Amino acid sequence: MSSKQLFPWDAYSDQPYILKRETKKALRKGHGLDYLKLIATNLIYFPYLFIRFLIKKKTNHSSKTTNTNIGLCVNVDKGQEQHALIEELGVKSLQIRVFLNDMNNIDKYIAFAKGFGENKEFLITIIQDREHIENHKLLIQDITIIFKKFENMATEFQIGNAINRIKWSFISMEEYLAFYKSIQEIRDKHFPNIKLIGSSIIDFEYHFSIRTLFNNYKIHYDKFSTLLYVDRRGSPYSTQMGFFNFKNKIEFLDTIVRNTKKSENSIYITEANWPLSNTAPYAPTSEKECVSEKFYAQYMLEYFEIALKTNKIEKIFWHQLIAPGYGLVDNREEKIRKTEAFYAFKNFLNKKNPQNKER
Repeated sequence: MSSKQLFPWDAYSDQPYILKRETKKALRKGHGLDYLKLIATNLIYFPYLFIRFLIKKKTNHSSKTTNTNIGLCVNVDKGQEQHALIEELGVKSLQIRVFLNDMNNIDKYIAFAKGFGENKEFLITIIQDREHIENHKLLIQDITIIFKKFENMATEFQIGNAINRIKWSFISMEEYLAFYKSIQEIRDKHFPNIKLIGSSIIDFEYHFSIRTLFNNYKIHYDKFSTLLYVDRRGSPYSTQMGFFNFKNKIEFLDTIVRNTKKSENSIYITEANWPLSNTAPYAPTSEKECVSEKFYAQYMLEYFEIALKTNKIEKIFWHQLIAPGYGLVDNREEKIRKTEAFYAFKNFLNKKNPQNKER
């Protein structure tokens, strides 16, 4: 069975379909030692890091607001309309996904990025597939092509996406660490000016983050990334497990990152959003988790404000510009409709960066 058949893509929600339980169980066979390492690492480090977090929480009362950079995710398949919309918003930082299983179209990604002009900062996210995870010779070949193609346009590359979800093709953290190591070796040898960003864990699943930060692999993250969604709790002020609201999740992750030598003390949130009501099949979750456009805009602003006040997040990339089920713009029926959140995002950037008002 081919990789595309094993991990089918849902074009509505821009992510792989959820795998059946029996499929995931079959894929995990032969990876028992990998999961044992995950458990052992957390038995050693999790209690220590959690205690450090609690101690820091009692002594850290800063309300200073950092100069966090707010960016947007844009997709090559969402059309050229994105160029004008980004210009209207005044966004400088953009994230573009490049799929390793779409290397035949690499020049389309380059043309798409160039269309935004020369004053943008790009984070290029490398989207994995099983073929490149299993074949590091092919991985090295195609990563070299990507690095060369973007050489004069981008210096930051996020390696992997949602790596703790088997539907995104990684079976274990050990596979990701080996994948990242191969790419880092190419960067170190041929592209020393490139910054590598990882480990791209999605949601509040820091046991996976801990394994990617405490290991014997010769790797280093120039920035540490997380896809820190809190949408299933409603407001970012809501808590998980009765204690971990969005602020505390940031503080705990900051503690983890500051206590490892595998990463610089710099965190990027590379994905966040809320699913929108009455948008099935475009919404990435069930209707139960969906919110109205009004609450989407409110929660987005709360998310930004909380993150800025922690003084712990260097960049946030909102996911994404155009997506009927969770974006700032709805493009169903081939019409561009800017939601309430689009204007809230624009106003937020204008207040944060007054020079944007000149646009």
